[in-house]
Amino acid sequence: MNLISSLAELIYGDADSAEIVERITQLIAKYASLANSRDKKPLFDHSDAILITYGDMIQTEGEPPLQTLRKFLVKHVAGIVKGVHILPFYPYSSDDGFSVIDYLQVDPALGEWEDVEAFSDDFRLMFDAVINHISQHSDWFQAFKRCEQPYRDYFKVVDPSADLSAVFRPRALPLLTPVETVDGTKYVWTTFSDDQIDLNYESADLLLEILRVLLEYVKHGAELIRLDAIAFMWKHAGTRCIHLPQTHALIQLMRAVLNQAAPQVVLVTETNVPHHENISYFGDGTNEAQMVYNFSLPPLLLHTFHTGDATILSKWANTLDTPSDQTTFFNFCASHDGIGVTPARGLLSDAEIEAMAQRVEALGGFVSYKTNSDGSQSAYELNINYLDALGTPGADEDDELRARRFLCSQAIMLALRGVPGIYFHSLFGSRSWHEGVQQTGRNRTINREKLQYDRLEQELTNGLRKQVFAGLSEMLQVRSAEPAFHPNASQHVQTGGMFLTIEREYQGDKITCIFNVTNKGWHLGWMPPSEHITLFSLTGNTVIDWLQPYDAIWFKHARRDDASP
Repeated sequence: MNLISSLAELIYGDADSAEIVERITQLIAKYASLANSRDKKPLFDHSDAILITYGDMIQTEGEPPLQTLRKFLVKHVAGIVKGVHILPFYPYSSDDGFSVIDYLQVDPALGEWEDVEAFSDDFRLMFDAVINHISQHSDWFQAFKRCEQPYRDYFKVVDPSADLSAVFRPRALPLLTPVETVDGTKYVWTTFSDDQIDLNYESADLLLEILRVLLEYVKHGAELIRLDAIAFMWKHAGTRCIHLPQTHALIQLMRAVLNQAAPQVVLVTETNVPHHENISYFGDGTNEAQMVYNFSLPPLLLHTFHTGDATILSKWANTLDTPSDQTTFFNFCASHDGIGVTPARGLLSDAEIEAMAQRVEALGGFVSYKTNSDGSQSAYELNINYLDALGTPGADEDDELRARRFLCSQAIMLALRGVPGIYFHSLFGSRSWHEGVQQTGRNRTINREKLQYDRLEQELTNGLRKQVFAGLSEMLQVRSAEPAFHPNASQHVQTGGMFLTIEREYQGDKITCIFNVTNKGWHLGWMPPSEHITLFSLTGNTVIDWLQPYDAIWFKHARRDDASP
């Protein structure tokens, strides 16, 4: 408990820390039964891949969506992906689940806790902890408006005349929202929207309640917990109010509590920020997140295929080191949100980001903007299905080309160091859903279509969906069998501009992956060792010195006799 005590002192000061530590100790004791045999096993390995999905992504009339989703996934992806990240399945008031009304309930429209827990029979489960903010319709916030204890301290109240010009803004919306309470009008901190009221971690009572929420998630089957928008947890006027030392200390405290109560659990931080800021959430490699979302990958990969040049991606990929073998990246290309471009700033020029945004708009997508500290606006997110985002504006492209180019992009993601996360619509070859944007008026809806079970099964028998699902399934199965794809395996990336080579090696197993990121064939002028096994090729190509357009080839080297155990 010495670590927990020192962190409590750092966050709350000497005067209050002893009582806080005592309460945390009691909480850990209450949930002591959560630790299971997984604490004796690696937290992740080469067999890990996680599917990202909403609880109602697949629907059948008359059946709770969580039951429908599980039935579909058990039938189609068990053995292909090892884990399932069910996006917020709690009661909510907006933002498709990210304005949570009650952290400890399952939305009745989706099912019950038993339906969530049933997934753990076949998959590792990832839950969302949306703990930077909560819905204005929550019981907590309603009690705040009545000025009841302890809830009156659960939210950050700010004088509207305070100088908040330095605060980093991820949205083009007001930072403060006026709220009528029994004590008059109060201005509460709202980083994302007026329906998402930021929590105030200066309250130790709030911290204890959030720690209880995390442990309840483990009790219900969570082996991975995604900390949503975690960078904004602590606010202090006169600072940027992002990545503050207290924020890191809070994550370290959460990690320390879980290490004692449930050491099998992996914390995954979601911080949509530039790369050097993002990786700070690894801490020293032992004390913060075991995984961080690799937010720079989606825009850099998109830029690579737009330009047909892998140089920038290659240079960045060679920096993907982690501070210990207890940490790794959570790699992804697409998610329920759009393609964030802020993580590419400093890696791509403003002109390159603007060109990428214009191309996405030409492909039928949208660009969302944020307000900067100087009052100007800049793009922060591209809203489009990732498969469509890779396209060529105005070109008459067939499904075979679309599928091969998309699968090449996914093969790069799967080859890089880390644990891959595959969004549902990526695995099943979906397209942009423009009708949804028209229905909701929200750009992000373009990649959030809900599908009917029978129709999707039928569409998987032919066409684009079949090509994408079959290709990704094969790659995932190959990957899960090869130790060289271990998240901590060494990685060396090279490029000739138009092609990319990724070498992975782990305890004597070595794999080389070669990718053509253009629509032209290329001679590499290079041949692999005479003794190798081709594990995968998108085009069926076995002549590795010749790369067909958008080809991806993985081959395995003969194992060295002198490999270390």
